[in-house]
Amino acid sequence: MAPQKTALIAGASGLVGGHCLRLLLQSDRYGKVIAVVRKPLPVQHPKLEQKVIDFDKLNITSGLMADDIFCCLGTTMKQAGSKEKFYKVDYTYVVELAKITSHHFASQFLVVSAMGANPESFFFYNKVKGEMEDAVKKLPFTAVHIFRPSLLLGERKEKRFGEKAGEVILSVLDFLIVGPLKKYRAVAAADVAKAMIEMANDNGGGIKIHPSDEIAKLAKN
Repeated sequence: MAPQKTALIAGASGLVGGHCLRLLLQSDRYGKVIAVVRKPLPVQHPKLEQKVIDFDKLNITSGLMADDIFCCLGTTMKQAGSKEKFYKVDYTYVVELAKITSHHFASQFLVVSAMGANPESFFFYNKVKGEMEDAVKKLPFTAVHIFRPSLLLGERKEKRFGEKAGEVILSVLDFLIVGPLKKYRAVAAADVAKAMIEMANDNGGGIKIHPSDEIAKLAKN
């Protein structure tokens, strides 16, 4: 039996991150799970170590050492309140975490991005996600897995009318989204988490990008 690994997760209080944390704690692959958080989570487990940090001081934070890094950090323009604050969460924090953990010899970096991520995009959200992906790809991990879900399905702590309306529309039209358009199908947040765990078990290296339709397939394994 292979020795158990250590996982580090950022964004464990979020929609995807909450599911990912639960699966990591259940996995026999990991003997220790480090959750870096702004404030303690209402979760207790023998394998779980909660590390309360200031994300603005990631570069001087100690103890960010693990084999596999699961990054589920992300916000919205509404939550962030400005482009500058959105950029800080979705680019700066993610890339800084990747840099630090790669320097500490982490093997894999698995990150939630977004459908349409493109550094050349005219849309600020997609542009930031694309720039983040490009920065992470350049770091010396054995493997980088980038997950690009379309609309995320699941119960959020905060209500987002636009996304809820989108969920209803897509649930009705989902059967029409076929062929090359399948990558635009909405995907459950729980399935994104399952796909992340599945790909962390993959022994292959390199950079791999996983769109929504592939995420859904991986989640079924």
